[in-house]
Amino acid sequence: MSKTRITLGRQGEDLATDYLKTRGYKILVRNYRQKTGEIDIIARDGECLVFIEVKTRTSILFGQPYEAVTQKKQRQISRVALDYITRNKLHNKAMRFDVVSVLIPAHGKIEINHLPACFEAML
Repeated sequence: MSKTRITLGRQGEDLATDYLKTRGYKILVRNYRQKTGEIDIIARDGECLVFIEVKTRTSILFGQPYEAVTQKKQRQISRVALDYITRNKLHNKAMRFDVVSVLIPAHGKIEINHLPACFEAML
């Protein structure tokens, strides 16, 4: 992955984190990595544990950023979430999977679209 894409992704994650904090989310972990993949943000929304995938683009030429969260990606996130839940003994907690879509155009206003409970766990 190029430095430009890494920087764009990090910028999107920073914007998503700030957005979520202003809406009362408590950020628990950023960039939780395991062999099977990564979850961009793990947060708490009230009593609900939320696993958040952030997708960032500079244009919608190839679709909205959230459209890049394929079933394959959902399965990967689900497996990493299960690892987090198991390691932290959180089996009895309510949880959901959200996507935050960030559009950072070269000219114009940044758009953040939060899609709560965007998909179900897939193993």
